[in-house]
Amino acid sequence: MTRPRIVVMAGSSRRDSLARRLARACVEPLSQAGAAVEPIELGDYPMPLYNGDLERESGLPEAAAALQRKLYASDGLLVVNPEYNGSITPLLKNTLDWCSRPDPQDEPHSGGAVFAGRAAAVLATSPGPMGGNRVLFHIRDILGYLGMHVVPQQLGVGNAGSAFADDGRLSDERQRRMLEAALRSLAQTAVRLAPESR
Repeated sequence: MTRPRIVVMAGSSRRDSLARRLARACVEPLSQAGAAVEPIELGDYPMPLYNGDLERESGLPEAAAALQRKLYASDGLLVVNPEYNGSITPLLKNTLDWCSRPDPQDEPHSGGAVFAGRAAAVLATSPGPMGGNRVLFHIRDILGYLGMHVVPQQLGVGNAGSAFADDGRLSDERQRRMLEAALRSLAQTAVRLAPESR
């Protein structure tokens, strides 16, 4: 494999979301790191709040099954999240919960199989000075529990409302270097972990 396939998602669908801005800023450097980048918008995959009764009665939502197919075909995942009361957004949690469920119509390519053994990296944003650092540990725990290999490099971008230059990149050179290091690590780890069959 020469170009690992990396899905990039922001845990917010808000129009002016800082997390979405950071996710967009990752596309070019991640591509330069050797990855084939697939940005996705979680707003394009609407799912009801997870409920076991709903799952039993109606099965997996089509949006969840569609996202599972993208994740299964990927070699890694980049998650960019704002911090909601020190933790992850309901949108991201609900998405991960639905995608972790087996699809009776396609069990081998659904549920835990869409995460396990793949590389992941986590980033955060916040309009405040802390950069959403508290949420990074929560995302790492969840992705690790799902069987992903989360690279140690991470970044929380504080005061994110003024952190981006006109070209969409991070203004601060030190933050850009940290971001690029995390993205290189993600791409390299995805290559090492990906089986030949994927």
